[in-house]
Amino acid sequence: MSRDTWRVTTHDWSREVDAEHLVEARRVAASLGDALALHLALEVIAYADDEGQAMRRRGVVRVVVRGDLVEVDDDGRGTDTRRDETGQVVRKPVMATRDVRFFDAPDAPRLPDGLPRRGMSIVSASSPLLRHTNRRSEGAWTQAYRHGVPDSDLREVEDRQRPGTTVAFVLPPGGRLDADRLRELAGGFAHVDVTVTD
Repeated sequence: MSRDTWRVTTHDWSREVDAEHLVEARRVAASLGDALALHLALEVIAYADDEGQAMRRRGVVRVVVRGDLVEVDDDGRGTDTRRDETGQVVRKPVMATRDVRFFDAPDAPRLPDGLPRRGMSIVSASSPLLRHTNRRSEGAWTQAYRHGVPDSDLREVEDRQRPGTTVAFVLPPGGRLDADRLRELAGGFAHVDVTVTD
C-alpha cells in the first residue's frame, strides 16, 4: 500500500512534514509565554492518556526534568508504525504535521492547565531539539527533530524491552518547567499515573 492511499487518522500519513503547519505551531507556542514549558509536557502526557483509555487500562508515565531537558516515557503501545510498498518503515507523522483532531479546533479538549490541546507538533515545533523513540512489538525506532523538522532518518534501535514511547525535548530558550506544578496538574489525567523527578 502506498503512503498516498493511507487514510487520515489523527494525522495525514501522506506527508512527513508540513512546513506551513510548523510555522503556525511555533506561533501558537510563542503566544503561551510563561505557560509554554508546562503545557508542552502536558501535551506529551496527553497522548499516553489517550492510549491508556484506548487500551482500557491505566498507563504509567515517567517524566524526568533536567534543566531545560524534559523526558517523557510511557508504557503504551508505541507510535503507530507501518511499512510502505517498498518495505520502508514509516511512522505516523505526529511530530511534523497537524493533529487533525485538536489543532485550531474550537471544541478542542482542555488539558489540566486549562489551555486547549493542540497536539504533539506544538512540542516539536517549539523545541530546538526533540528525540522521539517508539518501541513496538515488531521493532523500535528513533528520530531527531529540530523545531519540528526531521534532523535524522528514522533509525532502528535495539530498545525492545517493552512497548512504549519516549519523547525527550529541549525547552525553548529561557523556558523552565516547574516540576512541582507538573506533579500537581498531571493528576488531572484520567488514564495514566504520572511520576515526575527533577
